[in-house]
Order: sequence, then C-alpha cells, then structure tokens
Amino acid sequence: MVSAIASYIPAALSQEMLEKLNCLSAEGLSCKHIAYILRLLAAEPTVSQEMSDRINLVWSGPETIGSQSRDTSIVVCELFSAAKKSVLVSSFAVDRGEKAQKLFQVLAERMDANPQLEVQMFLNIHRPHGSQVVDLILLREFANTFRQEIWLGKRLPQVFYDPRSLSINTQQKACLHAKCIVVDNQHSFITSANFTEAAHERNIEVGVLLTDPVIAQSLLMQFNSLLTQNILRLVPGL
Repeated sequence: MVSAIASYIPAALSQEMLEKLNCLSAEGLSCKHIAYILRLLAAEPTVSQEMSDRINLVWSGPETIGSQSRDTSIVVCELFSAAKKSVLVSSFAVDRGEKAQKLFQVLAERMDANPQLEVQMFLNIHRPHGSQVVDLILLREFANTFRQEIWLGKRLPQVFYDPRSLSINTQQKACLHAKCIVVDNQHSFITSANFTEAAHERNIEVGVLLTDPVIAQSLLMQFNSLLTQNILRLVPGL
C-alpha cells in the first residue's frame, strides 16, 4: 500500500498518508472513496503544472543568472504575430519615428494582411505644460503624428484617449496610465513597460503574460465599459 501511495505523493509523506487513509477506512470511508482521493492526488501535479504554464514572468533590462523570465520585446512581437481576431493595446507613453514604427511594425503588417483583425489602442495624449491650446487642435496634431510617425500600415487601428488628460484644470486632470495588451480574448500581457524602445529593451520593467480567457475578457470589459460611459473617446481623424 505504501508503494502504491508513493507513486502519487512524495515518499517522505507516504507512511503518514497511509495512516490517515487507514483511519478514514476505520471510520467507514469506502475503498471507492479512498481510490477517488488517490486519483485527486495523482492529478494535482498535472493541474499545478498546467496553471504554471499559463503564467509567465516577462522582463526588460539586465538578465540575472538563472532567470526564468521572458523578454518584453520578444513577447510583444509573438503576441502581435499570432493575433487572428483582435488586439487591444494600452500605453501611457509611445515613441515617435523609427522606434515607434519598429515597435508596431508586426501589428501593422498583420492588420494589412488580415482584414478581419481588429485593433484598438488606448493612448495617453499629453497637454504640454502651460499650453492653453484648445483640445481639438491637440487631438488633430496627435492624429497627424500617429499617421506620420507611429503607424506605417495602410489600415489604421481605432485609437482612444481620456479627455481628462487634456484638461487645463489641474484638479480635473488625469492620465491614461495602464500598460497592457490583450490578444484574441485569450492572452493578456500586463506590464510596467510603456510602448517605447527603452521600456522594451533597456529599462528595468516587469510584467506577467497570462493565458486565461477569463482574465482577458475581464480586461476587455473594463475598457469597453469606459467607452460605453464616454469616459474614453475615439481620437478624431483616426
């Protein structure tokens, strides 16, 4: 009996487990129920491994010896390359020029190659310090910058912003600070890294990559609810 139990649990615990099972048997627990308990014990390592496989640590910056993390830039590229139906990107800061175009190149190519792929981007639009320019002009400038310096694809994603980020009133001002990616309602990447070359390659940044439809759909619902309530809005001209 001990040898049979040892195939399910660590050997050091086999004798103790056998004694517990004998006590349960003496109290009337049937052999059928004991067998069920043993099957649960046998399944537990597999379930734990499956859960572990669905969660990955993602890192930017210097790698330590024995690190089990994955690289931010590689994870983002893989997520974009595998996207089939939908991609959500949220970032506080975004590069301009060649750096930005390189970061989004794979996603832009995927959009052009796959007409069914829908992409939503939630980006913070910054009001320069001391600027009194009306919101519409700042939004128009951002839309032009996005088309000319950030996105090279023929198809444009939907780009959303938080109007509070443009408020002149400091008591009302807020920013869209969330950094995450959701792909195909399955994969969620939640990270401290902005969409900049420094954040993906050089800074010390940390995040988690989750393969869990429940988490992915919960994130999508959060953003969609903000759109429904008109808290986040579509950037005019994009």
